[in-house]
Amino acid sequence: MIAIGVDIGGTSIKGASITDKGEILDRFTCEVDKNDMPEKTIGDLCDVINQFLKEHHYDEPIAGVGIGSPGVLDLEKGEVKSSPNLLTWEHFKIRDFMESRIHMPVKLGNDANVAALGESVFGSGKEYNNVVMLTLGTGVGSGIILNKKIYDGNLHQGAELGHMVIRVNGHKCGCGRRGCLETYASATALIRETKKEMERNPDSEMHKVTKELGKCDARVAFIAARRGDKGAIRVVRNYIRDLSEGILNICNIFRPEVVILSGGVANEGEYLLERVRAYIKSFDYGMVHSPKVEVKVASLGYDSGKIGAACLVFDK
Repeated sequence: MIAIGVDIGGTSIKGASITDKGEILDRFTCEVDKNDMPEKTIGDLCDVINQFLKEHHYDEPIAGVGIGSPGVLDLEKGEVKSSPNLLTWEHFKIRDFMESRIHMPVKLGNDANVAALGESVFGSGKEYNNVVMLTLGTGVGSGIILNKKIYDGNLHQGAELGHMVIRVNGHKCGCGRRGCLETYASATALIRETKKEMERNPDSEMHKVTKELGKCDARVAFIAARRGDKGAIRVVRNYIRDLSEGILNICNIFRPEVVILSGGVANEGEYLLERVRAYIKSFDYGMVHSPKVEVKVASLGYDSGKIGAACLVFDK
């Protein structure tokens, strides 16, 4: 079986033809202007998909199209109710709109949830039944897979783990609250603390790293910490503490078999993982008598959203 998996982002839409074994066959992309009406954006997407199918022929029929979309969704209606990154999307019935133009079934899911589904079925979580994924990017996205099924709460509005409060009266979050995990464990938060430390210490190795990279991003503190810079080590240590506190909360609430980290910060790999694992082992009250929770990096990378969207069609 083959499906089209589509991952809608704030600046581009990425899609691919994908087998029910998780293999990507061919890819396509189209640009997004957040100020365009959804009919224009998704109309262009439908045109791209139709042209893509004319140009690519497969031995198996295309079973349908899976869509991973940001925003508040009504899955029963196949509707994007609103999206903070797509300003004009209000009560847009994306499923009906697309089905009338590409003439095949369309399945809709939240982008973070379907990315977690992709990792659960074909990636780092494929050996487990219960998986939580955190995406450490501009914010902290999350997806929860329980017994191999997406858990998204009442009216599909749950699983927002980035907005658990880990520090009362902490940094202001875009959601309106203070102290959310997102304000401490996102790449944005890491860059904020890196810049603060650089301002305090003009001789920090982080200044050299920033010049080498041409910008101050989430890699700077980790690179400088590996070089032994004390300020960078402090930034990384505090970041790992805050991220790990969030993961501990997840462990104690869900006790998944694995927590998967994705996004730019997760590219730090074992340097990040070994420290997170050590923190969790030290502070998890249930570790001695409760099932161990693994912490891994996502293996599908930026393909997890497309593959997970295809899984909606495969009903995996």
